[in-house]
Formats: sequence, structure tokens, C-alpha cells
Amino acid sequence: MKNIYLDNAATTPVDPRVVEKMLPYLNEYFGNPSSIHSYGRKARVAVEEAREVIAEFINCKPGEIYFTSSGTEANNFALSGISKTEFIESGRKSIITSLSEHHSVLETCDKLSTEGFTIRKSTIDKNTSVPVGNITGLIDDDTSLISIIHVNNETGIINNIEELSSQKPVNIFLHTDGVQSFGKIKTDVKELGVDAFTASAHKIRGPKGVGFAFIKSGTPISPLIFGGAQERNRRGGTENVPAIVGFAEAVKIASDEMQSNYEYVKSLQKRFLEGLASLNDNSFIINGEPHKFPYITSITLLSGYYNNDIEAILMYLDINSIAVSSGAACTSGALKPSHVLLNSGMKYEDAAGTIRFSLGATNTLEEIDYTLDILKKLLRKFRK
Repeated sequence: MKNIYLDNAATTPVDPRVVEKMLPYLNEYFGNPSSIHSYGRKARVAVEEAREVIAEFINCKPGEIYFTSSGTEANNFALSGISKTEFIESGRKSIITSLSEHHSVLETCDKLSTEGFTIRKSTIDKNTSVPVGNITGLIDDDTSLISIIHVNNETGIINNIEELSSQKPVNIFLHTDGVQSFGKIKTDVKELGVDAFTASAHKIRGPKGVGFAFIKSGTPISPLIFGGAQERNRRGGTENVPAIVGFAEAVKIASDEMQSNYEYVKSLQKRFLEGLASLNDNSFIINGEPHKFPYITSITLLSGYYNNDIEAILMYLDINSIAVSSGAACTSGALKPSHVLLNSGMKYEDAAGTIRFSLGATNTLEEIDYTLDILKKLLRKFRK
């Protein structure tokens, strides 16, 4: 069997159509979009057209889109920019987030806590979702910002951002990390009711090195990166024109293919879940609610039945041509159990046996069947 890539939540292969659109901006149209001559104007037009494509996709104004280098930078920008500016304007300095956020949110909040901000982290339930009541129960008169992930990158759970938006006070700003949901399910920022939304290109078969932050008009925001007037004085640094062009092309493709991709991946996951059910003798569990977001399926081998050496497990799968992870790409290199699962109440010994399978539209039923065959062997090999 050829190599099978089931780690699409970490990154995705760039679509050849995206590469084709990017190539002219790597050589022929190389101008700096801030230059006023024809080379610069050509690049500027490309950037602004990309901004329009993305704005239409999430139902906002082009002027509300700010390009960044990644989803991580976009999260940093939204959280720091909103909280610090709102503190100057209103004096409020309390931020609410959850124990299931991506590290780019959690570590930004930790940094803000050293600068005088109060950080309140909502608990999560056993499915790793963030109950809206847990969040609203933390709100007080000092709260300025709430940041809750839309689709969890570890388990695929979908948080109810629309309900949270409807229940929070109108003077509290709401951000959601949409890195995993963007381009896979509908992310209309008006329907979500958010003031800030962040995403990244390389999760939807676009290039690495580019993301964006939607910041709703009227939302207080200040720069994270200084040294230039780019992005309407909100993000210094020459725009990555080829990557931005590629991002827009990936969004155009997603606009046309998102629903068909979703149905196809759902069929792959259905086969995978049925196969898992046939292998399971209550010795492992499936985390979250995978049937609601078919792109991510997280399973945990229970330590009462298995020797949970996650490095050995991942290497066994890799040797058998299957690429998966134990969780988020930014932390899986350390091979530590998922903080999301631990915060949901899972035992350390169990969480240490977690495998995240993240599917994409380039996967096939044959790959799913082969993976199930190898998993059957893995379960026997690591059984106590």
C-alpha cells in the first residue's frame, strides 16, 4: 500500500490549482504591493481581490479582513489587539476562554495575565465541548472579551458559537478560532454572531505561511506587529502576495466543493466508524462526537487493556505507511497527552494512548479499509 496520509488537521497537501495560481506571483508579478509603480499595483490588485474572495466566503466586508502569517498569528492579533485596546477605552480587563483552546489562544491569554489581565477559563464536558452556561457563568462587569474555539482541533467537537453569541451581553466582544472549521463547514460570521474570526490557508489545501483575521467594523483593535502601514496600519510587514493569492484560490475551490467534500469525507468516516465498531470490545473509546464533524476522529486506547506507548504506536502506524498524530501538530512532537482530553476528565494513562485520524477529500475508501486492517493488528500487538 502506498503511503496513507490521515493527518489533515495538521496540514493538507496543496491543491495543484492553487499552485498554478501562485506561480506567476513568485516570478512574473513579483512587485511589492506597497509600491506605486505598475509592478506594485499589479500585486496590490491581487491582494485586494483575494481579500474580496475571502470576505464574500464568510459574509463580511473586505475591509474587515486582515492578512497574517498564520492562524496562530491571527489568534494572537485578535486576542491581544482587542483586549488591550478595549482596556484603554473602557478599563475592562477580564478575558474568558476555555480549557480546550488551541495553544495559540491559551498561551496568548497566559501572556496577557502577566500584563494585568484577568483570565477565566471555562471547564469542558466529557465530550470536550464548552457548555454555554459554563461561559456565561464567568461573565462579570469587567469582562471585555470571550474567545472559544469553533471546531476543536483535537477531537472535532463543534462548539455552539451562535448560542453563546445570543446569550452574552452585547458589550462583550466574541472571538472564535475557526482554523479547523473554515472551508469545511459553513462559517458565516453574521450567523455565528462573532466580532472576530481567525483561519489559516494550509488547512484547506492552500499554502503554509498565510492566515487571516476577520475583525468586525467597530471592534477595538491595535497592531501586534509594528513597522509598516500595511493592512490599514494594523499589521506591519510586506504582504505575502503569492500565498495570499493561493489562499484566495483555495477559498474559491472550497466555495464550489465544500458541500461535496463534506459528504464524501462523511462517507469515509462512516466506513471508518463501522470498522472501529467491529474491532471494539470496549477496550477503546471514540472521543467527541465525530459524526457531527467527519474530518476528525480521535480514539483513545484504554490503559487497562493496552500498553500506551504513543511513540511506539505512531511509529508502528508509520512503518505500515499510515501517517497520523497523537493530537495537535504544534505539541505532538513532544508526545504529551492532549490537554483537551485531560481537561475533559480523562486519566493521564488513557489520554496517553490517543490517536487522531483526520480525513480529507484526497483520501479513499481503500485507504480506510487498509487502515482498519493495520489497526486490527495494532490492537493485538499493544494489548496487555
